[in-house]
Amino acid sequence: MFSQIIEMIFSASFGYSIIRITSPILFAALAAVVAEKGGVVNIGLEGIMTISALFGVLFAYWSNSWIIGVIGATAIGVLIAMIMAVFALKLKTDIILAGIAVNLLGGGGTVFLLFLFTGLKGNTASLTTPNMLTPKVNIPFLKEIPVVGRIFSGHSVLTYVAFLLVILVWVLLYKTAMGLRIRAVGENSHAADSVGVSVMKTQYIALAISGALAGLGGAYMSMYYSQSWNIGIVAGRGFIALAAQAMGQGQPVGAMLASLLFGFASALGNKMEGMQGFSSYLVASIPYAVTIIGLVIYSMSTIKKVKRFKDNEK
Repeated sequence: MFSQIIEMIFSASFGYSIIRITSPILFAALAAVVAEKGGVVNIGLEGIMTISALFGVLFAYWSNSWIIGVIGATAIGVLIAMIMAVFALKLKTDIILAGIAVNLLGGGGTVFLLFLFTGLKGNTASLTTPNMLTPKVNIPFLKEIPVVGRIFSGHSVLTYVAFLLVILVWVLLYKTAMGLRIRAVGENSHAADSVGVSVMKTQYIALAISGALAGLGGAYMSMYYSQSWNIGIVAGRGFIALAAQAMGQGQPVGAMLASLLFGFASALGNKMEGMQGFSSYLVASIPYAVTIIGLVIYSMSTIKKVKRFKDNEK
């Protein structure tokens, strides 16, 4: 049994699965990074992804174009984030409560919206056509390389966008004036305000970017991963992404590495479901157990750093 697991882990198909499963988590983790850098916590990632996933399918169905679907999902993500921003920044609602409200809307409101727009209940499988799904990209030369080609080539175009965005988000945060303002507001909003930076405007922008990234994650889920929308499609990935952001210490590259860890755990759970001798309930808990363990390790390391800092001050 152990040898089966080892053989499975070192197979090309397992590597392919890790990247495939990591992509939506990575979109949401980057969304969490940008929001956190701006001094706002986007707890509503789960709901934004769920709602964007639904509208991505609907826009793609109405237009018969996956490109319109992705753009629509991204726009819906921005819209929901802006609604959160209005309540949290302008009306002074607790942003955690605003995020919880978005998650509740994603869980129940999408079922109503699906029925309202299509008359369907529960899923959009009957609407799916090939033109609605994001295409796979076979990378020239790379696809010809044994093993490596099977792992890294042939993914959805959004998968490559997700990993490209790690670089772009890093450049945005650390190499642009806007990124400097976002980080300044997140670190000390009063100091940023004292030098003429509009704190509210900057946080609006941070939440808008966060919503767009989460919207892309939702589009990936319904227009490639599941190939339709269904109840519970996101399955906690928004919350796992928040854990990835924390474990990655709020850095794009760190969030990517943490997302890959969770992708590995999810891929392991999926593969082990088909093996005899493993409880399906135990296997299903693997990604969430890894999330908890990762957060515990991160918390312990943070406590040690704080303690060391205080000792140095003495």
